[in-house]
Amino acid sequence: MTNVDVLDVQGNKSGSVELDKSLFDVNISIPLVHQVVVAQLAAARQGTQSTKRHGEVSGTGKKPFKQKGTGRARQGSLRAPQMRGGYITHGPKPRTYDQRTPKKMIKAALLQALTDRVRNNRLHVVDSFALGEKPSTKSAQAYLAKFTKQKNVLVVLDRTDEASYLSLRNLNNVHVIPVDQLNAYDVLNSDDLVFTKAAIEEFIANSKKEA
Repeated sequence: MTNVDVLDVQGNKSGSVELDKSLFDVNISIPLVHQVVVAQLAAARQGTQSTKRHGEVSGTGKKPFKQKGTGRARQGSLRAPQMRGGYITHGPKPRTYDQRTPKKMIKAALLQALTDRVRNNRLHVVDSFALGEKPSTKSAQAYLAKFTKQKNVLVVLDRTDEASYLSLRNLNNVHVIPVDQLNAYDVLNSDDLVFTKAAIEEFIANSKKEA
């Protein structure tokens, strides 16, 4: 078991959380993580780009000039690909870029990404970002600065912690997601990973249920 300190509003230790070795200290396979991240980014593509093919362009298909006697290269249609206003050869059409990825691979990639963050001391746990009666972005930013100076920070909250979400959502360097949406790409794309105590306890409990 690895212990991670839980930090209070002052940035001081207020407790600790035990990180299960089966979740936060696993063997890392870079090809597996890479495949899962590529699949996730591919699925995020809209795939809406479209071009007009032979039967879709408007205008006449008339032969621009006679076949022989002009000295020019023969042409069959005014809407040929090399003509202005012609159709596009082998152009893209709307499609899906989804890749089939087994759930076990997705989960394994996430655990391996979390393992990397734990081993490099880039995972932090805090009590909460709801520091007062009302959400406060200024207070949350000052609190965050006490334990991380990184450019990109991923903050993981439990879904009921609306005050923390409202406090953090407008910070440029912070990406906020609920714990049930945690994924390998977001973990690897951030410099530091910050859980609230409630979120990491929920993640550990749910992961053990699924195991």
